[in-house]
Amino acid sequence: MNKRNLFVLLALIVAVSMIISACGTPATEAPAATEAPTEAMTEAPAATEAPTEEAMPAIGSAEHPIKVLFVPSVDANIIVSGGEVMAQALNEATGLNFEVTVPTSYAATIEEMCASPEDTMAFIPGLGYAIASQLCGVDVSFKAIRFGYPVYWAEYIVARDSDYQSLADLEGATWGYGDQGSTSGYMVPTVELAAAGVTPGDQVQTGGHNQTVTAVYNGEVDFGTVFYSVPLSPEGAPIFSWEDYQAGKITDLAQFEIPEASIPNCALNDDGSKLLCDGYRILDARANIRTEAPDVIQKVRILAVSQAIPNDTLSFGPDFPADVRAQIEDALVAFAQTDAWGESIGSNDFYGWTGIEPASDSEYDFVRSMVEATGYTIEP
Repeated sequence: MNKRNLFVLLALIVAVSMIISACGTPATEAPAATEAPTEAMTEAPAATEAPTEEAMPAIGSAEHPIKVLFVPSVDANIIVSGGEVMAQALNEATGLNFEVTVPTSYAATIEEMCASPEDTMAFIPGLGYAIASQLCGVDVSFKAIRFGYPVYWAEYIVARDSDYQSLADLEGATWGYGDQGSTSGYMVPTVELAAAGVTPGDQVQTGGHNQTVTAVYNGEVDFGTVFYSVPLSPEGAPIFSWEDYQAGKITDLAQFEIPEASIPNCALNDDGSKLLCDGYRILDARANIRTEAPDVIQKVRILAVSQAIPNDTLSFGPDFPADVRAQIEDALVAFAQTDAWGESIGSNDFYGWTGIEPASDSEYDFVRSMVEATGYTIEP
């Protein structure tokens, strides 16, 4: 066989071998090759399901503490330190963990409750509660008691040497208030001034009750609106009773103030914890700046006092677990009976709650009516 024929024969052998190889591949092997991705695809959901199957940390655990919100009506440092006293007491009583927070405004407090409905509790005033309950179903648990009163008031304050003698005199005057979300600092005065036909001039948002008193004291605003609490007599009792107020016996402005003869004698007690005037103790917002302005009562007077306002609330987010809430409520009732309460929310420099009582949603219908009358809203 010549070389040419040999090459042709080899080429034919190679070609036949390739054809045999192609035809001889087992048919069952092809699906095996395609089944591998199929198996991978069936395993993929197992990988993605793992995070959803992992249990979320329990509410109140160290990994998921309960947020305790306080509105910034007084000095934030006082709120945080006093709030931590409460958080520690609740932790010892329940084993739950708490995180104390002071949002930047009343509105921000409400927004936080609605944004975290399952793990927030908040100490909010009547206006905040009325709006939060309508926005997202926040539910009231307790109301504050201050020296036997389930209510408080707004007071209009002016410089003692000013010419203002009535609300009517405030037409065009510069108004200082803490926050538009404050019931006594803004909402009630807004309604009452409008009802009296008074239109204030410039409005200055000071940031809190303490700052409003300071603004009046320094002459930065013509009048301010802050909270009023009944002064205590030298014997330690309120100068008028809740029963007398309900019966309509407290109608004159002089009945809301200490005797005029005692005003020049107002001064701090030895440790600076009280502002006393011949034994009478001042409890309204003016007393909160007593350290930096011991003569605040001599310089700032009450021009008028509003109608009674339902006291502040302790409220829970709408989806807060009922069993956890019950533990906290029991612990708070017990905490209110301890001396530590006075170092926390019971301190007059904090919110001045001398106790708590169960509250119902209907008690805040009065506040809702004011909200509706003014069209006031807090949009999340």
